[in-house]
Amino acid sequence: MPNLYVTEPGARLEIEAGRWLVSLGDEVQLSVPATRVEQVVIAGGVGVTTPALGLLLDRGIGLVLLTLGGAFRGRLSAGVGKNVGLRRQQYRRAEDPAFCLALSTAFVAGKLGNARTLCLRLDATNDDPTTLGVVADLHRLIAALDEAPDRDAVLGIEGQGGRRYFDAFRRHLDPPWELPRRARRPPPDPVNALLSLLYTLLHESCYSALDAVGLDPYCGYYHAERYGRASLASDLMEEFRPIIADSVALWLLNKQILSLSDFRPVGEGRGVHLSQDAWRHVATAYQRRLATTVRPPGVSRAISYQKVLEVQARALRRVIEGEDSAYAPFRTR
Repeated sequence: MPNLYVTEPGARLEIEAGRWLVSLGDEVQLSVPATRVEQVVIAGGVGVTTPALGLLLDRGIGLVLLTLGGAFRGRLSAGVGKNVGLRRQQYRRAEDPAFCLALSTAFVAGKLGNARTLCLRLDATNDDPTTLGVVADLHRLIAALDEAPDRDAVLGIEGQGGRRYFDAFRRHLDPPWELPRRARRPPPDPVNALLSLLYTLLHESCYSALDAVGLDPYCGYYHAERYGRASLASDLMEEFRPIIADSVALWLLNKQILSLSDFRPVGEGRGVHLSQDAWRHVATAYQRRLATTVRPPGVSRAISYQKVLEVQARALRRVIEGEDSAYAPFRTR
């Protein structure tokens, strides 16, 4: 259990005898060995005791705070990386347009390539004209990335690819689920709300992977610099959106793990939130997906997606430091 999720209103996270305890009133809801947790995610009105905060800081375990709707509020961490030389190199690289373009192209190629693979999996019999058209368009757009003159051009290609990909994605949603369009701030319907929550969880997983290898998650190369945005985490997560977050969403929806009653409108113009039961289902499914094992190129054994995130973060670090000439995004078969 690399991630521990606590979402029950009024719950309290404690540490006792080397175990994380999630308590509600006087009743212990969950007990987990402290050594098994690498990150804690809490949502809504959840409390954390001072001894628990102390252990999180002592062990460098991140504490991520979300709203009940899944929006990011903040993060507690033990401090920034201590490798000043690496971070100086990272910042210098961000001033190099050619370097930023090369990484931007790689991130988007990984995203569109994995989106194409997911589309092929969804249409296993190759008999849906819409999905086959999307697959062909994604192949064309991936090739067009080689000719992109700057990051704005890459953004345009990504936008085209994203729109076409969601044309196929919505085709493979079983009733009663619908996705009229991708919208997020705030998400206006259940499918958008679920996708936004899963993207938030994935973003925080990428943040932790980058932090673990000594990189500054806020200094990115593709996503524009903006106050408070962890741009490098947004960069890294692109190639994993289809194969982690979107795959989990489709499983939860089409397997009827979630129902329409699990979502409720918050108020006029404030979007849709998940129920407590839905939160638990999402956290469990996301954690299960991170634990799924794959064998990346150049790795001799199968490793979990959680570990793949760190492998890719280390690959990115090697490119930044000049040990490798180019970044190879993770591509699933």
